[in-house]
Amino acid sequence: MNPIKPLLIFLHHLHPISTETEADLLGLCRLKTYGKNEEIQAIGATCRTIYFMVSGVGRIYYLKDGKEVTEYFAFPNDLIVRAESLFTQLPSKKAIQALEDSEVVAIPADPLFKLFEKHHDLERLFRLLVQNAYVETLRRLENIQFLTAEERYEKLIDEKPELIQKIPLKHVASFLGITQVSLSRIRGQKR
Repeated sequence: MNPIKPLLIFLHHLHPISTETEADLLGLCRLKTYGKNEEIQAIGATCRTIYFMVSGVGRIYYLKDGKEVTEYFAFPNDLIVRAESLFTQLPSKKAIQALEDSEVVAIPADPLFKLFEKHHDLERLFRLLVQNAYVETLRRLENIQFLTAEERYEKLIDEKPELIQKIPLKHVASFLGITQVSLSRIRGQKR
């Protein structure tokens, strides 16, 4: 199967696009592979590419007081992008990293945005993607504000059980906004 096919299936589930739009979009897509712990985009770079995870696991992280803080995880069929840099064209304080051997579809943003003028179905599709990402970000902030660390962990297990199995606990802990020691204590109470 064409490795870019999962991207097309994912996109069509959100909003159908024409055959012509699909062909023009595919003309921009490039399949890239990254090794375990390899950076897809480094801290300080300006984001000019949207990535779609075909296989593997990716994360967005930043440094705070010299420690890595995980902001986002991406699994197969997830998009991963540093939106604050993409839309402002300013260097990002965040990096994108492959946590295991991964394949991604890379879509260069500027040519994609130019296609919006030609294909309004594509523009609507990406507007929906941005809306969904924004809502997901708000939910994550609300979880941090209103749920205890234990409740956040339980919610994560319910929604993304594969996280706990595939990702080092230090990254899961930083994603939850707790220390690894606290995460170990919470996990110990659950057994």
